[in-house]
Parts: sequence; C-alpha cells; structure tokens
Amino acid sequence: MIDSSTETPGRYRQLLQVGPHALHADLDAPSGGDGSAPTGHDYFDAALAACKTLTATFYAKKNGFPLERVESRVERDASKEREGVYRLKVRLAFHGPLTDEQRTRLYNAVAKCPVHKLMTTTEVIVDTEPL
Repeated sequence: MIDSSTETPGRYRQLLQVGPHALHADLDAPSGGDGSAPTGHDYFDAALAACKTLTATFYAKKNGFPLERVESRVERDASKEREGVYRLKVRLAFHGPLTDEQRTRLYNAVAKCPVHKLMTTTEVIVDTEPL
C-alpha cells in the first residue's frame, strides 16, 4: 500500500509513504509546483529504470555472472502523450568482466523485467473511490 498526502496546505508537494519509506512528489515549476521532488511521471519512469537494474543484478547472481554493477538511464519523450504515445528509451551499462554471451543474456533478461512487461503487455485498471 502507498499513501500520499499534501504536505503543506495549498501547495502541490506530497508526502508518500511506501511501507517504511518516506518519499516526496511535486510538480515541476513550469506546471506550478516548486520542483522540490520528482513528479508522478518521474516515478513512473524510475520504476522502469530500477526494475531493469534489479533484474540484471538478480539474473547475474542467479547465473553466477561476474556483474559488478549496472547502470540504467531512462529518457522520456512525452511529446505525443496526449495522442496516446509515451516513449521511454532505456540505456544500460553492465560493469564487470563479462563475456559477450553473458552481456547478451543480461540484455535479454532485462527486456523481460516485470515493470517493462506491466507497462507494455498488461491492461491496468485503476478504480478511484473515497478513502
């Protein structure tokens, strides 16, 4: 469960409670917020970045690959979002003495990470109701 509440009356900034973790969200300045925290879109994109790196790390550990660390960068193109197209470009870097075959297997694994699949193959139904 995730809870979100306005931190300061009249402002956009939100306090998000994700289990024992406290996060914040805000609108960017051009949208009227203070830009003091990631936006909802940032968190959506960050979920994909995190899932890709966590999947690579999990897969490498499971298969005994010498992956030392992994980096991901997600770039957003929301220019056609209102027409129903939200494009995310993911770039990955695998660090460690990996063979070409291991790198290929890691790329194949991260292409199937749970958040990627959720974003691209699942119908998500959101029900909104009083708390």
